[in-house]
Amino acid sequence: MKNQNQGIISIQSHVAYGYVGNKAATYPLQYLGYDVWPIHTLQFSNHTGYGKWRGDIFESSHIKEVAQGIIDLGKAKDCRAIISGYMGSEEICNTVHEIVLEFKKINKDIIYLCDPVMGGAACYVRQDVQEFFRTKLNADIITPNHHEAEILSNSNITELQHLKKAALYFHKSGIKIVVFTGLILKEFQDKICTFASDEKTQYLMQKNQCNFNRNGTGDLFSALYIANYIKEKSISSALAFATNLTHQALEESHEEGELQVTKIKYDIPTHNRAQLI
Repeated sequence: MKNQNQGIISIQSHVAYGYVGNKAATYPLQYLGYDVWPIHTLQFSNHTGYGKWRGDIFESSHIKEVAQGIIDLGKAKDCRAIISGYMGSEEICNTVHEIVLEFKKINKDIIYLCDPVMGGAACYVRQDVQEFFRTKLNADIITPNHHEAEILSNSNITELQHLKKAALYFHKSGIKIVVFTGLILKEFQDKICTFASDEKTQYLMQKNQCNFNRNGTGDLFSALYIANYIKEKSISSALAFATNLTHQALEESHEEGELQVTKIKYDIPTHNRAQLI
């Protein structure tokens, strides 16, 4: 059943084929009863990991116009959260920041989750986007992966003690909840970890490493994290929920070229809990 007055704006890339960006986020959020309002930063035939694609990157004015149309309908009061993912230029980053401020002027309870998408082992976004995230990142929740967290905090994260120091760096800049994904740590070398901090408490989740990866796992994780956090208001519950189900979707993708977002039952309780550290 759809949650009344439970709109979530998702500002991300969009592909016709496959599951990244808004294609990875929309289905699970709808499955969980949220009314998703996707705003696309681009529309491609498929994700760029294929090496070839077609489509267009949208101008920041287009993104702003779509968001303003939602405000004009009087629906900002029904918005519970805004998610942002891939943003291809500093101009788009600034536009998304302005959109968040405009919506929060109308509805101060909106939660903004920013996934500062830059890449995995190497950055694939422009330097101006990296600089924006370093100097102007302002969100209630952030969900960088291991590589992105190191770049943005200007630190090496190889063990547990580094996690808390890196999280504190972001908390000092005003970010309430810091979540790191895809962590490889010395203490758990055969595991892949996720981490969440609200400065007062920190939690860790561990999963067996897969010998393969699929594009879109970060986009799926962010959607699941905000979905559960809205409901439970618990960083540990949201971490466990998002980690368990994202890992399940990845395991389902072992013999498939795309992340199997639609094969998961997102409303079945998960029993693995986050560990307090």
